[in-house]
Amino acid sequence: MDQTEIFEAERPRLVGIATRVLADHAEAEDVVQQAWLRLDRAVSRDDTEIDSLPAWLTTVTTRLCLDRLRARTPVPVEDVELGDRPDLAGTAPDPAEDVALADTVGIALQAVIDRLSPRERVAFVLHDSFGFEFTTIAAVLDTTPAAARKLASRARAKVAQPSSSDALADWEVVDAFMDAARGGDVERLLQLLAPDAVVGADEAAILIGTPASIQGRDEVASFFNGSAQTALAVFVGDRPASAWYLKGEAKVVFDFDVADGQVRGITFRAAPDVLAEVVRRDGADPR
Repeated sequence: MDQTEIFEAERPRLVGIATRVLADHAEAEDVVQQAWLRLDRAVSRDDTEIDSLPAWLTTVTTRLCLDRLRARTPVPVEDVELGDRPDLAGTAPDPAEDVALADTVGIALQAVIDRLSPRERVAFVLHDSFGFEFTTIAAVLDTTPAAARKLASRARAKVAQPSSSDALADWEVVDAFMDAARGGDVERLLQLLAPDAVVGADEAAILIGTPASIQGRDEVASFFNGSAQTALAVFVGDRPASAWYLKGEAKVVFDFDVADGQVRGITFRAAPDVLAEVVRRDGADPR
């Protein structure tokens, strides 16, 4: 079989994966066609020998889906061009292992999946719907198998216990707050803050200039109004947070305490053990 025949044989499976991840069949078709163009370009440009073309196509298609998901969120990302990284494609298992497509996601479940972060969504769909191993998912997301497992587990928990349609998930509250801060939207900040909201800081953060304490909704909103322009969305352990980066390294974490859709507190943290737990939520490695 030549590469065109292999691609056409793989197309239905690739479209199935892309449709599940993106929840849009037309966009999935577009992504799969883009994967074909990348294959054609990579082979003609580099004369690259690909050990497993189905595996290569699976990885490319999934990463293109991830790019589409990232484009829907206002988080800065560093795109990974698989055409320049053929080594990663080879780590995916041969899809000839007959991974069956799952049934179409129900409307209610899809609504919950739509609330997942891009990396959670990819990890959840690839593992729970298509049975991919975490080593494969880690290669697609350019992370470790342990981190991929954690992403899928976190997504599974959100799907199992979805928040009500009127309530924001914790990560949505954090991101909405940071967007309002960057945009100078005081009214939105006040809506997102609990009346008794407070800001605190650990010793390390105070030493580099953060305030030790701010008390009350109005004061906290005033402090954050127009600030945090370079902060990025992160996880600290399993908690959604934000962090200020300098030269590719997290220097201060904004650790949020969220309850009932409002921010009750924010703690600035700069202790080395806390910074060691910081992971970008878009999956890019800033270092």
